Amino acid sequence: MLSEKMQQALNQQINEEFCSAFIYLGMSAEADRIGLPGFSNWFRMQYQEELSHADRFFNYILERNGSVELLTIGKPELTEETPLSLFEKSLKHEQHITVCISRLKDLARSESDHATDVFLEWFVSEQVEEEANAQNVIDQLRLVGDNANGLFLIDRELATRTATPAE
Repeated sequence: MLSEKMQQALNQQINEEFCSAFIYLGMSAEADRIGLPGFSNWFRMQYQEELSHADRFFNYILERNGSVELLTIGKPELTEETPLSLFEKSLKHEQHITVCISRLKDLARSESDHATDVFLEWFVSEQVEEEANAQNVIDQLRLVGDNANGLFLIDRELATRTATPAE
């Protein structure tokens, strides 16, 4: 059974994951608005991935006989974005989520909640991947600078991203 403190923290993480999904959906719309369908696709796939993360936390709380509490999601702040600014915001957000997951791990360990500690291991690895993926695109965008041909090639590459089934 989950402690009240752990249950509250996991519910907060559900909210973080839904907020992430909402941010990525907004980024997808913004990328589409500026004429980059590949970027839009990448962000849309990220949106779906974040929903699956929220679902993992949701199911875990229920498996541990906890109560799920869904919280309010704020509006993402996205105006006049560039491809680079979108991915810089993505990286910054993923770094925030990494901190959130680390705090959950710390809480699970402080409460000797071994099941939750093990459950969170997947998310620790996932966050390493999330940050690396965003940084990779940032590096490519910085490399091509204002070169439209380079941007077009990155857009084509990002268009190939497909949804990956959750493990």
